[in-house]
Amino acid sequence: MPLTKLILTENIPGLGAEADVVKVRRGYARNYLLPRGKAYEVTLGALRQLDALKQKRAEREARELNEAEELARRIGKARFVFTLETGETGRAFGSVTAQDIVNRVKNELGAEIDRHKIVLERPIKDTGEHEVAMKLHHDVTAQLVFQVKSAEEPRDRGAEAESAANEEPEKKRKHRFFHRKKEEKKETE
Repeated sequence: MPLTKLILTENIPGLGAEADVVKVRRGYARNYLLPRGKAYEVTLGALRQLDALKQKRAEREARELNEAEELARRIGKARFVFTLETGETGRAFGSVTAQDIVNRVKNELGAEIDRHKIVLERPIKDTGEHEVAMKLHHDVTAQLVFQVKSAEEPRDRGAEAESAANEEPEKKRKHRFFHRKKEEKKETE
C-alpha cells in the first residue's frame, strides 16, 4: 500500500480540513484529489505556501463561526407554529419532520440549514410546545422552540374509509397478469 503526502486545499469529509497534510493512497491522490484540485503534492515550495493556506483557513472558520452564532440568535428569537390535522382522540395524522423545520426556517428566516444538523430522534406527532436542537457549527448549537397545534376541525378517518367503501368498486380485469402490472405501477408512484 504505497502512500503519498498531500496538502488539502478544501475540507474533505473523513480525510481532513483545508491546509492539512495527509497521507493517502497513490491511486486516490492521482485519480481523484489531484485532478479535481482538492489537494496538491507536498514539495518545498508547497510547504512555504502552507502558512498562507492556514491563515485563509483560520479566516474562513472565524467567518463561519460568526455566521453560525448570528443564525443561532435569530433562531432562538423565532417562534414557529405548525398545524397538523388530528382525529377526534387528538392523535395527529401527520408529523413535523426535520425537513419541515428546515423549510420553515428557510421561508421565515431565509437561512439554509442541512436537515441532518437538526437533532430530532423521530418525527413529532404530538400537539403542544416542542424544543429542537440544531447543530449549526461544531461550537454552536441553537435551540428552536415551536408550537404544534391541531387543525380547527378534527378529521374522522373512519368516515373517509366508509365513504370510499361505498363508492363503486373498480372493474375486475380479466387477466391476472394485467392486474398485477397495474398494482405494481401504483406502488411505484
